[in-house]
Amino acid sequence: MSHAPKIAFIKKNIVVLASSLIALGFGFAIYFQADALTEATDLIDQKATEGMRLTANLKNSYQLPEQLAAITQARALVDGRLVSASELAKNLQYFYKLEADTSVKLLALFQNPVPAPKPGAKPALIGIGYNLSYQGSYADVLNFLRRLESGAHYSRLISANISTNSSTREGPVTVSLALELLGQP
Repeated sequence: MSHAPKIAFIKKNIVVLASSLIALGFGFAIYFQADALTEATDLIDQKATEGMRLTANLKNSYQLPEQLAAITQARALVDGRLVSASELAKNLQYFYKLEADTSVKLLALFQNPVPAPKPGAKPALIGIGYNLSYQGSYADVLNFLRRLESGAHYSRLISANISTNSSTREGPVTVSLALELLGQP
């Protein structure tokens, strides 16, 4: 068999044969590159997500030094208003100063025992409990309570009992308080 009929067939159908070869080449390329395409798409998605995260970090960190300075200053103010459970005399002196400033008379004052922290956990802040009783005129008693509320230390009133021995408004008023001052163990 000679090659002449084959050559004539190729010359007659050159466009169809060339298109078929090109389509077959693309088919092989797509078949072998499908896995690489999936990996490349995943990589692009991962890089886009990382880029968005970095862009958000840059945007949010614009005023970071100023925010850190403000938080540090606020933390220093809070730390200055905390009491320490181990400084009993200094803590009680706070109440004695309130007594002197408001003209009330402290009848009883003591710091409650601080519970031991749980093993392995160190609480940052605790409430240090106090029980106190004081006596004075109605205005002085309220003044003491206001100063305690807006004083140098953070306080939380647990319970209060107010009584008087007199039927008139001018008689002495006795107040018993259970409260906590925010502090460090």
